[in-house]
Amino acid sequence: MNERIALDLGLGDLVDVLVVAALVWLALRYLRRTRAGPALLGLAMLGGVYLVANWFSLELTAALFQAFFAVLVLVMVVVFQDDLRRFFEQIGALGSRRRNHDERAPDSLDVVARAVARLAASHTGALIVIAGREPMERHLEGGIALAGRLSEPLLLSLFDTSSPGHDGAVILRGALVERFATHLPLSADHAQLGSVGTRHAAALGLSERCDAVCIVVSEERGSVSIARDGRLLQLARPEDLFAALADLREPEPGARAPWRDALAWREAGVALAIALALWLVFVPGSREVEVTLPARVVVERLPNEYRLDKVSPEEVKVTLSGRRRDLLLARGALEARIDALLVKLGRRSFEISPDEVSRPAGVQVVEIAPARVRLTVVDENAPPELEVPEALRLPESVSPAVPSAPETAPSEG
Repeated sequence: MNERIALDLGLGDLVDVLVVAALVWLALRYLRRTRAGPALLGLAMLGGVYLVANWFSLELTAALFQAFFAVLVLVMVVVFQDDLRRFFEQIGALGSRRRNHDERAPDSLDVVARAVARLAASHTGALIVIAGREPMERHLEGGIALAGRLSEPLLLSLFDTSSPGHDGAVILRGALVERFATHLPLSADHAQLGSVGTRHAAALGLSERCDAVCIVVSEERGSVSIARDGRLLQLARPEDLFAALADLREPEPGARAPWRDALAWREAGVALAIALALWLVFVPGSREVEVTLPARVVVERLPNEYRLDKVSPEEVKVTLSGRRRDLLLARGALEARIDALLVKLGRRSFEISPDEVSRPAGVQVVEIAPARVRLTVVDENAPPELEVPEALRLPESVSPAVPSAPETAPSEG
């Protein structure tokens, strides 16, 4: 492999990332609406710490978090069983169309808004539930089945004070009045409820558990409130209910699609980033690969009386083997260290061993090329060379005379 460490993101990996991103996106949208959001957000932060520890090979920290998460799974199932059930119900509801869109008459919401306005004007208490995609039957108690066609006179008669079921809730599904005199779960969110009555607590309680929209008419004040996604909002005027229910109507041609919402795009971006981070840590980051990277030659322990003049070569190629995420950390920080203490004994050529290559833990050195480097040093304590004066220097074309040995007379025998 060359110096560049490719991610090798194929079609299968892309589908893998998109599936995980979709699940994370659902979780983020759910966290935004649930009361368990702060607790689950804290768990997500701990999960991020675990991913970082796993990325940097902090084995003790990663092992501690693994043991913690193993126990935490059982705790979450017990503590957040209702929230987990609703989360899976939301996933199951994705493939189904909103049934009340299929069955609703074009003016069904207008019928509800007109009836609520008349009930508010007469200070008649009322609680109307517009069913969503998520199942809510397990949250309902009692009630009388009706399955009647929705109309304004029918709603007014059901909430008439002389009616035996006027204190309960009316369940609307599409253009049908499914049940009336139904009891809803009460909310314990006293910060939102304040001094309002039981109808408001019931409306808020059901909106915390499913995606139903609950409309409340106050008997004492004649005001209209709407509860959805765990939030209770009191309308300034009963006529404002038309605008509050606008997103439940059939979309007009060319209307803005929900997926064009800026918040949904931000959530999708965060979900995609989280999915990519998980993919990098657990998929390509855990694969064993080989890569060749440059390593700068660093000279250490050079005796003080010597000055380093040149290193040949100044950089070597090191082939490493290990997990891809560890090799990504090694890039740009690789060094080959030379112990130059033996320079004082005349050594100038040094071989680089794998132990002298600085690298992240878990990465092995396969090959070093070249494996030997040469140092050029200057001995600061060496006596300076004698310089011959210019007047005494011979021209380069003249060779200095070499005295010959004196001739000796032959000896007479």
